[in-house]
Amino acid sequence: MSPVDANSFLTAIDHFLTHAGVERGFSRHTVDAYARDLQGFTTYLDAHGVHDPRDVHRSTITLYLVARRRNGDAPTTIRRRLAAIRGLFRFLLREGRLPRDPTLDLTGPRLGRRLPHVLSVEEVDRLLAGPSGEEPVRLRDRAMLELMYASGLRVSELVGLDVGDVSLAVEYVRCLGKRSKERIVPIGTKAVAAVYAYVQRGRPHLLRAGRRATNALFVNRRGTRLTRQGFWKILRGYARRAGIARRLTPHVLRHSFATHLLERGADLRAVQEMLGHASIATTQIYTHLARERLREIHARAHPRDHLSLP
Repeated sequence: MSPVDANSFLTAIDHFLTHAGVERGFSRHTVDAYARDLQGFTTYLDAHGVHDPRDVHRSTITLYLVARRRNGDAPTTIRRRLAAIRGLFRFLLREGRLPRDPTLDLTGPRLGRRLPHVLSVEEVDRLLAGPSGEEPVRLRDRAMLELMYASGLRVSELVGLDVGDVSLAVEYVRCLGKRSKERIVPIGTKAVAAVYAYVQRGRPHLLRAGRRATNALFVNRRGTRLTRQGFWKILRGYARRAGIARRLTPHVLRHSFATHLLERGADLRAVQEMLGHASIATTQIYTHLARERLREIHARAHPRDHLSLP
């Protein structure tokens, strides 16, 4: 294959993004993030007179990342930008369109150990009690919140569920995780009851109101599949009603699911399987978080922790 010429940088990026989504199985969310990162990178290159991937050197990328850091990008954002750039140049190298990889041995900033935020069990109870009543939208919201906390699904996995993905008889949900990897996650009786009530008495009304036909489990008032953004908005509303002051995201519910399981003695490998983590190292952060929370509980509750020293 011929080398990349000066006018085909954007075409090369398009080919890489297609490869990442179709052949590598990256999620739409990841591909979109890579597209934004690479657009920012090419804007920087254009401003510095670089229009051909063959003219990009290790120092070019380093200076770009330094500029982004000075512009306020967090270390996690810098690492993601580097991952997008590295993926592009490795793709072009494998395709025979570059003589070398300028990202070779290039590393991003080191990240400190950051523990995820979680809700207490009492906060979760208040949150799940929010959508009460028999209104179809309330039945849907209760089913979504109960199911997410019961299963630890990612928000994209939750809104991507079809009706046939939830087996109420045997109490499990089947979902497609990152890179289209399927997993089966058990769910509890409260989530089963909430989903059953929604499917029987809520979803049909929403479909009739929208005059639509869809396999999507969770639908909006127009009868179409609920979006990630739609769920975020719903979650924030119930968080305010529950008096939860901290910023609540769908991932906080996922963190809470994992932490509460480990606090009650769940096996780490089982939690890894339910979360869909490829590496158990990703799951191990929850064991550290559970230990920290138990120390806090002990300090608050144990009578001798309240004794003042002479």
